[in-house]
Amino acid sequence: MTEQDIRPELGNRPAPRRPTMADVARHAGVSLKTVSRVVNREPHVRATLRRRVQAAISALGYRRNEAAARLARGATVLTLGLVMENLANEFSSRLAAAVEAAAAAHEALVVFGSYEERPGKERVLIESMYARGVDCLIVVPSAADHAWLAGHPGLTTVFVDRVPPGLAAADVVLLDDERGGRAATEHLLARGHRRIALVSDDDGLSSVHDRATGYRTALGAAGVAADEALVVRGVFDPWRVTNEVTRLLDLPEPPTAFFATNNRAAIGILQALRERPERPAYVGFDDFALADVFNPGVTVVRYDVTRLARSALDLLLNPAPSPRRVKVPVELVARGSGELPPP
Repeated sequence: MTEQDIRPELGNRPAPRRPTMADVARHAGVSLKTVSRVVNREPHVRATLRRRVQAAISALGYRRNEAAARLARGATVLTLGLVMENLANEFSSRLAAAVEAAAAAHEALVVFGSYEERPGKERVLIESMYARGVDCLIVVPSAADHAWLAGHPGLTTVFVDRVPPGLAAADVVLLDDERGGRAATEHLLARGHRRIALVSDDDGLSSVHDRATGYRTALGAAGVAADEALVVRGVFDPWRVTNEVTRLLDLPEPPTAFFATNNRAAIGILQALRERPERPAYVGFDDFALADVFNPGVTVVRYDVTRLARSALDLLLNPAPSPRRVKVPVELVARGSGELPPP
């Protein structure tokens, strides 16, 4: 689904909120339990109350969330929406393939959407899928406030890779980011590095924050003070990372090693080192294609993206009354770049 697919129907306004049973109850002047009984065709509802509820349903355009009903019965999900940051990013493309494979095992159809690092488009995508009857969602959230999603209780949603800001009651599948950041930094410290730069994107994202926390924890445990002059934040594109790495290497006391909090940052480091005489060590978080082909190969913190996708599907198919968090383990894979000693 592209932005062009969405705009003709929605214009510049977000899709209207789907009426809920609570809306019907307020409109009809009855209890939520009465509305639930009418919607679910249960007996023992007075005819007058039933007519009032049905009139409210008609007036508001309420329709039963069949996906929620199917989920409650443990039945099959029909249509799954997957909303991601950017399909061009290898993490997103791998996650999309893994979600599609996991959904196929449940005979579910997956509809994809990419908000291209624009929170406003993320909301348009989610509300558009909601308005068009997508049964449930898997979302890789942006750093924007997601409190507005509390107004869509009828849409079952699981968040992946990041905690949605402003939405405490949410099912989330996370990587063990802090452990990964700590393991990467400890690996560099064990090779004798003390000036270790951190290259990251938006630290408003829980994943980036936790990886940076692991970095700082490892430095502190080794008795190494974190040098904020070696910390780069808010860089998303490899070319921006290349510029920042070049700047750091030109410092009077340059870093001897780098920890990149995502695969794009690791690629930016590779690009920066192409024309440089220095050979600093570096470790990236997230594996990527050809990482083992470079000389030296790129040392990375990696994880099982299939497990990430399956965990999200499990939460969707097995709803619970209280929010849950699942943590997927990570591992460090040494390939050469993280094992280079300081000069």
